[in-house]
Amino acid sequence: MSKVAFTTLGCKVNQFETETMMGLFRQRGYEIVDFTEKADAYIINTCSVTHLGEKKSRQLIRRAAHLNEDAVIAVTGCYAQLEPEEIRKIEGVKAVIGTNERKHIVDVVEEAAGKHEFVESVKNVMKDHDFEDIPMFGIQSRTRAFLKIQDGCTNFCSYCIIPYARGPLRSRTIESIKKEAQKLVANGFHEIVLGGIHLGAYGRDMGSKITLADAVEAVLAVDGLKRLRLGSLESIEVSDALLQLLVENEHFAHHLHLPLQSGNDNVLKMMNRHYTTKEYAELLQRIVKKVPDIAISADVIAGFPGETEEQFRQSIEYIKTLPICRMHVFPYSKRKGTPAADMPQQVDDTVKKQRAHALQQLSEEKSVEYRSRFIGKTLSVLIEKTRQDHLTDGHTGNYIKVYTEEKLDRGSIQPMKMTKLYKDGLWGENLF
Repeated sequence: MSKVAFTTLGCKVNQFETETMMGLFRQRGYEIVDFTEKADAYIINTCSVTHLGEKKSRQLIRRAAHLNEDAVIAVTGCYAQLEPEEIRKIEGVKAVIGTNERKHIVDVVEEAAGKHEFVESVKNVMKDHDFEDIPMFGIQSRTRAFLKIQDGCTNFCSYCIIPYARGPLRSRTIESIKKEAQKLVANGFHEIVLGGIHLGAYGRDMGSKITLADAVEAVLAVDGLKRLRLGSLESIEVSDALLQLLVENEHFAHHLHLPLQSGNDNVLKMMNRHYTTKEYAELLQRIVKKVPDIAISADVIAGFPGETEEQFRQSIEYIKTLPICRMHVFPYSKRKGTPAADMPQQVDDTVKKQRAHALQQLSEEKSVEYRSRFIGKTLSVLIEKTRQDHLTDGHTGNYIKVYTEEKLDRGSIQPMKMTKLYKDGLWGENLF
């Protein structure tokens, strides 16, 4: 074997883990090729957040088998951890690797190739208490890097299967985080995004007083880093220390993603979320007071079991009052093995789609309102790519996408004047 292809579904954590697995193959002399090419092995990193994620995972497995019927098809990720027997039955699959066994993926793939028989490497993740620290190797230089610093979740929201796929809380050491951040900056990355499955719980498993703020402070101290951003964070875990860093450090991007899920307290309680709408709104007001230009985005689930029309209406009205810039909207997806799957009054799919559409419309209104505030202002833009339509684009610190016709160096941070709304972002003019 010499060529390996990867494809990834799901969250930023999955994307990071694919990068680390690519590095493990590079270290052993393999060539990484595009998933559309003929390869000796195909690695599918799967997702189980929704039933659609699992369906797409199965489609990609079958696509790989069609590309090369003699290839080793290896499946990893949350779907592999939760349903190894189901995946084993899919024609063409030669190996299944669990979420805490990725460090062995090259050995597993080579074993499957040598034996010409199925190999399974899936362990009970609920008994795992060590962070799987896989250093990155052969990093492909881009402008933004994701750095996983935490794994596992013990929140057990009633709709979510991920705690069963990822296991208990495990945190990366501060020393390892700083070392990887230094490596990323040395490889030309200008922005680092810290992430995890339950990011705000960072350090809680370490038996010390280490918190997410300590990890953030350590990365902000890395020479040459131009911008630090956080992944998804529970609102109740936004500490005073974290807010202080956000206010004081110019390299800490003014952008937070704080999942809401519902704007109705009864629904939040059924979801086993650990805050009220009053607490969420008060936190956002406190953040905006300290950081007026901050972009706050949120997740919202449409059509949770038992959600009435009146509760949904209240949720919409509540969200209208929040200083958020956009929402990621998800129609509720029943996950086998979660409490919500067995709740009465499951909402009809048509109603879920209607509610999701209404939330998406509100999200667009919020986005236009937020972006409009910056027309006429000068913002720093990290230049990311030149597009097929010959436009250049990038992102501001508060995660507004900026487009321009000017040819600017990829990876540079440019002061640009925002002149108008454009597509999903703003149009910018370089000041130099």
